[in-house]
Amino acid sequence: MLIRSISGLRGTAGDGLTADVVARYAASFARMSDSKGTIAVGYDGRLGGAAYYDICVQTLVTCGCDVLSIGMAPTPTVMMAVETKPEVVGGIIITASHNPQEWNGMKFIAQTGLFLDADENAKLWEIVDSESPQSAAPGEAGEIIDGRDFIDEHIQAVLDIPYVDREKIARRHFRVVLDCVNASGSFIQPRLLQALGVADVIEFACDGSGIFPHRPEPVPENLTSLKEAILREKADLGIVVDPDADRLVLIMENGEPFIEENTIVLCAEQVLKHAPRGQSVVVNLSTTRAVEDIASKYDAKVFRTAVGEINVARKMQSEHAIIGGEGSGGVILPSVHTGRDSLVGVALALSALSDFEGPISAKRKALPQYEIVKSKIELTSAEQVQSVLSVLSDRFASRAVRVNREDGIRFDFERSWLHARASNTEAIIRIIAEAPTRAEAEALLAEARRG
Repeated sequence: MLIRSISGLRGTAGDGLTADVVARYAASFARMSDSKGTIAVGYDGRLGGAAYYDICVQTLVTCGCDVLSIGMAPTPTVMMAVETKPEVVGGIIITASHNPQEWNGMKFIAQTGLFLDADENAKLWEIVDSESPQSAAPGEAGEIIDGRDFIDEHIQAVLDIPYVDREKIARRHFRVVLDCVNASGSFIQPRLLQALGVADVIEFACDGSGIFPHRPEPVPENLTSLKEAILREKADLGIVVDPDADRLVLIMENGEPFIEENTIVLCAEQVLKHAPRGQSVVVNLSTTRAVEDIASKYDAKVFRTAVGEINVARKMQSEHAIIGGEGSGGVILPSVHTGRDSLVGVALALSALSDFEGPISAKRKALPQYEIVKSKIELTSAEQVQSVLSVLSDRFASRAVRVNREDGIRFDFERSWLHARASNTEAIIRIIAEAPTRAEAEALLAEARRG
């Protein structure tokens, strides 16, 4: 199986995703990019990724590109290299993000340091479908530049964040259990935590072997062993990242999830309270309204976008936002780079907990309290999407305070909201509701799903 989407290319290794496929896409990306520039390349550490990485690097070199060879590294490390190094004109990460072990893929980064948008992806797919990999080669081979030290630059950039207080973190003597699913965060995250002054880092799955100890998506049902480790080690919190380390999930000292929606709220609060008032914050339409609650305390304005990291990042640039992200555990701080970054999230979260001084479970209770519930409406065809959204509009629009149709349809009410949008990969409409209580949120969902 091979899937192309706004998130790049993903497939089952050795079946849909083969060596030939990786070479073809790498060569097409070289043709689309400036072949006289440098392309940064990294991989997320999962099994088989090193071989795809080598194929990608050698293909780009054959096509005349110089390659900044970063090796096993988080996606945000490669993104930062593209955004901050003038000679780097694009990037490729060999990763399938949070997909299971048998998957791998390729994410493509434009010269801006952002992922390719829909139009740029369409251009790349057109080249892939119409060209052979060899046709992209200009005849003169590029060179491979050792970029492994860029991991040090990434760590230093996070340490230099003005809203991060290493001395205060050190005074808390944090005891942390770290789960990097043996992938790209395995070495960089422990180094960052030590540099931040964390007293005890208990490495739960950080051997870099690429063998996932559990399903890699950082959701509660996949983290039962981590919960046990936190309780056994009497840790202050657990830190979890996905294979390419762009998403951050926190687990509280009692073994319960902090909930990813709260991660962006926690980090936004930490930045806004230390920054001049009147800043801008950007999140997507499916992210908790607690962001608005926090922003209002600091006279900050919140902008919302369609779901998708590229949409959030672009809006952050246009509004000069100080922080942004998504409710899935993605934190974006443009002063480091304009992409989701678990290292940034870790540093801001630990600083926020140091300022608070109590346990993380108490900090969660101190944040605005909402309940989010999710469901879906099954469709028999894509043509049904508009008719379903029209029904929802008739049902909810008249009593909504605001209606946003940028990505499906979102209704904001006085105490709650409902967002319905078509899936990019399945014949379904995803529905998310948030309210002060679970009962209220579930009632909204039930009303939305009523025939």
